[in-house]
Amino acid sequence: MSDLAAARSIDRFAALATADAPGQELRQAAGNIGNLMRGGRISGRAVDFSHGDVDAFAPAPGASDHFSEALAAGGRQAYTEYRGSADIRVELSEALAAYTGAPVAADSGTIITPGTQGALFLAVAALVNSGDKVAIVQPDYFANRKLVEFFGGHQLPVTMDYLRGSEEAGLDLAQLKAAFEAGARLFLFSNPNNPTGAVYSRREIHEIAQLAAAFDVTIVADQLYSRLLYTNQSYAHMRAAGLPEERVITIMGPSKTESLSGYRLGIAFGAPAVIERMERLQAIVSLRAAGYNQAVLRTWFREPAGWLDERIQAHQAIRDDLLDVFRAADLTTRTPQAGSYLFPTLPPLAVELGDFVRLLRRQADVIVTPGTEFGPCPCSIRLNFSQDHAAAVAAARRIVEMVHRYRR
Repeated sequence: MSDLAAARSIDRFAALATADAPGQELRQAAGNIGNLMRGGRISGRAVDFSHGDVDAFAPAPGASDHFSEALAAGGRQAYTEYRGSADIRVELSEALAAYTGAPVAADSGTIITPGTQGALFLAVAALVNSGDKVAIVQPDYFANRKLVEFFGGHQLPVTMDYLRGSEEAGLDLAQLKAAFEAGARLFLFSNPNNPTGAVYSRREIHEIAQLAAAFDVTIVADQLYSRLLYTNQSYAHMRAAGLPEERVITIMGPSKTESLSGYRLGIAFGAPAVIERMERLQAIVSLRAAGYNQAVLRTWFREPAGWLDERIQAHQAIRDDLLDVFRAADLTTRTPQAGSYLFPTLPPLAVELGDFVRLLRRQADVIVTPGTEFGPCPCSIRLNFSQDHAAAVAAARRIVEMVHRYRR
């Protein structure tokens, strides 16, 4: 490899920046933060807000039973089609069509992936070539930006004023139109928004769809947390907004909401031509989503009556208590309408945000993700509050104490 090629390769992989992710540091060198990981759990008072704690809530009923049955089935379940078990895709397509309000093609329009992260990787790889322009929301999920950069795409940022109100996400639709006018033919976004928990209004989704139709734009909608909607919150699915099927890819999967993150299961459905590309790439990258794990998808959308309502109520109670802690300390925080993320704004500090995040880990045993991971947000931190309730509240209070200690 030439020196120039090597430099370009280094730059491309540097954009992914996984080694220093907040949760990764804990797992790679747990003894350095004062509380050790023992048996896979964090000891003492430490709370890792960079990830949801799947031990805090029981997984969806039947998950382990379905996994055991798949294991007993042996090769028949282990070696499914590259895009996933045909039988399971049929079941999923029916449930997802009823949920999203538009037909889902089990054969041509659905793929099971290794987590929603796997689905996102495959979708971006299928749609972004070097030099392509991609409209990306700021703030939004950190992997969107990193993957577009990795595949050589050029970002056209679209601002979301998430603190503007509570009825809409606050997307700047004029900026989105300008990005499409400038040549972006892909729009990548999460709804509910990660990191803020904002939900796009029906009006916003309708206007996004109209702009996409006018400029022949493809949309990748990450709807991972769309089942975790709080009291009286409505939700508009992008794929039911009137765009042709070939223009929308939706990504979902059982994760924090169902405490099934460890099974690494994701679903992408929509544009058949894109799904086909994703399958070809998956056949090289991972062959398929783990065969035995796929069987756990038979629990998804089939939880016992009332189970999901109880899960939502438990998360809403944690959300509300954390909001009380932060607002009592005058830390501006939007009330999440869905999902399990809080994105409080910090006051001016005597240290840089990255240093403050490290100090939180070392002095307060609290792990958070800096807002700079999600866009130009140098005054914010993200918390995944899918945690033990009491531990999360105690950790939020320690964050407030640290803010007061380092406030400028």
